[in-house]
Amino acid sequence: GDADVLLVHSPDAEAAFMQAGHGTERRLVMHNDFVLVGPPNDPAGVRGAPGAVEALRRIATARALFVSRGDQSGTHALELKLWGQAGIRPEGGWYIESGTGMGQTLQIADERNAYTLSDRGTYLALRRTLHLDVLLEGDPLLRNIYHVILVDPSKNGRINAAGARALADFLTGPEGQRRIGEFGRERFGQPLFVPDAGKREEDLAR
Repeated sequence: GDADVLLVHSPDAEAAFMQAGHGTERRLVMHNDFVLVGPPNDPAGVRGAPGAVEALRRIATARALFVSRGDQSGTHALELKLWGQAGIRPEGGWYIESGTGMGQTLQIADERNAYTLSDRGTYLALRRTLHLDVLLEGDPLLRNIYHVILVDPSKNGRINAAGARALADFLTGPEGQRRIGEFGRERFGQPLFVPDAGKREEDLAR
């Protein structure tokens, strides 16, 4: 009951939230992607890896420094899922949990000459202050999908169901989708998100 509407990017957690009956609608809004960034000299040999899972295996094998957000965010959830697919439990002195947001995590990785997983938008926003390169991108596992979820108003009498629906309608409507598709283009030379309302997740492409 603390939120009326959610804009979220952690698909497994979203599915559990809906299955538990906490949301009444879940709509696809947009996507961008995650990138694996690290020091230009790439001590773990991530550059050229066939995918994100193999890239993490190389980092763990080399015991190269990796900074995790460690904050239970959608980004952190994806990172842990990828480690699991790699068959690795990340721990030890090479694995650093920042407990902070994406911007601070990137700054720590930059200071420590380490690798990290970042959403592309935050990396683009900070890249002029960083010495980190994008070393791996384009893996479908790194797709970053956003949904809007309407919280079930029967859960709490304070929930503003009408306001929640109005925001969801805007985000998935023509004007909201137009703004999403243009956001970031002027500053970064490319949009930070791809508008996806009305599409199927399996049809998404970067």
